[in-house]
Amino acid sequence: MPHRTTALLWRAFLAAALVCAVGLLPWLTRTDPALTVLKARSAERDPDPEVLAAVRTQLGLDDGPLRLLGHWLGGLPRGDAGHSWISGAEVMPGVLQALGASLLLMGAAAVVAVATAGLVCARTLRRGGRTAGRPGGTGSAVLAAVPEFLTASVLATVVGVQFGWLPALGWYGPRWMVLPALALGLPAGAVLGRLLDDLLPGAFAEPWVRAAAARGLPGRRIARQAVRRCLPGLLPNMGLFVVGLTGGAVAVEQIFDIPGLGRTTLQAALAQDLPVLQAGTLALLLLAAVAAGLCHLAARLLVGPALRADALPSLHRPSTSTARRTPPLVYGALLLGVVVLGLPRDPLALDTALRLQHPTWAHPFGTDALGRDLLARVAHGAVDTLLLALAISAVALGTGVLLGLLPRLSGPLVDTVNALPPVLAALLVTAVAGNGRATPALAVAALAWTPLAAHTSALLHQERATLHVTATRGLGAGRWHLLRHALLPAVLPPVTRHALLRLPGVALALASLGFLGLGAQPPSPEWGLLLAENQPYAERAPWAVLAPAAVLAVLGALAVTAAGSMQGANARRELAAR
Repeated sequence: MPHRTTALLWRAFLAAALVCAVGLLPWLTRTDPALTVLKARSAERDPDPEVLAAVRTQLGLDDGPLRLLGHWLGGLPRGDAGHSWISGAEVMPGVLQALGASLLLMGAAAVVAVATAGLVCARTLRRGGRTAGRPGGTGSAVLAAVPEFLTASVLATVVGVQFGWLPALGWYGPRWMVLPALALGLPAGAVLGRLLDDLLPGAFAEPWVRAAAARGLPGRRIARQAVRRCLPGLLPNMGLFVVGLTGGAVAVEQIFDIPGLGRTTLQAALAQDLPVLQAGTLALLLLAAVAAGLCHLAARLLVGPALRADALPSLHRPSTSTARRTPPLVYGALLLGVVVLGLPRDPLALDTALRLQHPTWAHPFGTDALGRDLLARVAHGAVDTLLLALAISAVALGTGVLLGLLPRLSGPLVDTVNALPPVLAALLVTAVAGNGRATPALAVAALAWTPLAAHTSALLHQERATLHVTATRGLGAGRWHLLRHALLPAVLPPVTRHALLRLPGVALALASLGFLGLGAQPPSPEWGLLLAENQPYAERAPWAVLAPAAVLAVLGALAVTAAGSMQGANARRELAAR
């Protein structure tokens, strides 16, 4: 009980600190909120001193940020979150309506994600965990690596506009949910499916599977129990996906014109509409706390008394996988070939006579709207994007493992940080570190460690309750010996493979900030900016968008197949050691 009380107090402190930081955002960034609000209300109005003074008086800015924050907090017990600085409307009804739209979209996207995850690991389930000769999950890698905003743009343009099968804009009923749910659910389901597929061989290798098969239980029933056995290690990440699908769906909500919480929070952050921004952030924090509590409860119910009795079998077992090294070499060669061929070319050379030219021998990827060579821009952008993504992934892996080993500290911290939409994180990082080229990287790094820490904590929690760890502890082994010789060898390999699977996601997060205008600025060839610049021409010149998207897909395939090869290499070393 004292531990639960401490965790609740720690969670409340973190949430209060985040809400206060959001409330002080204009003053942290040293901007004049009166000027920002005036521009948001009327861009044509001249910001003369008298008008700005009137805005300050109306909003009470002369009282200072602390008094404004205290007044806003004082109204929360009465259900009063203040009035919007832009529209003057009450904040609470609007935020609740936006939250309702986001929760509906999240529910539909979760259904798509679960179905996608089932398809990703269907072959392993059919084969009873035997993964010999498995091709490596290239299809799931492509799904996970294609940016959500690009998927949304293609679905809206092709399915919604050209074929007219489903509505592409608005939020008026179930039919309007299908395309955005697909755009959000397919990448999330691909990642979840790969994580589940990574754990299934260990579950199928447990003694109860052989006993169940000997008694004649159907394969489908054994497969369901194997999935149930693996779910506790994935539930924390599923909770993170739930919050991410709600608050992080900014680009998708922008494309499909959905009045969701992510879009509402983005607009409030850019306009410095503090009452709306604070209320939206608080709603995301409460959602994160509820999702985390439900996931922890579900994990305890799924594992049952075996967790309390320290009688779990270990999922860390030598795999029978014979994953081939050829696929990662092929994808690595493709990626390297693009970089080598494109680096000698000038990414900034303009030729308006060649605007939106289709691919030719002179321009293998075609040209963009200014006649610049897309192969050159993709290659030069790859250097910055890939090196930055690798560095961020390495830092995220180290941070996630270290904090994951301290679950009482990191659990509330993970839930709080994960509740931040990437856009708001970028704005907060800008407030602290200033606006520069490193700001997007710092913002992504501030969020990238959370799923790895959650995965580490979940696996560690289960591994501590295994029979061999209990026996080793009973023989007098100390904490350091258990950590070094029993816990870390079981936790590090799957978390490292998870970090590899997240590598395209880190590149996508950088791309998303570029797409929303918060990352690299023109004429930089950063991949997110390339997609944002060429997305308006997707229907007329699809190669302008497909080129950077295809390279992202190759990066995803390389990450997934490299993770599979790493798993096979670990298995061979373990078998040789035995």
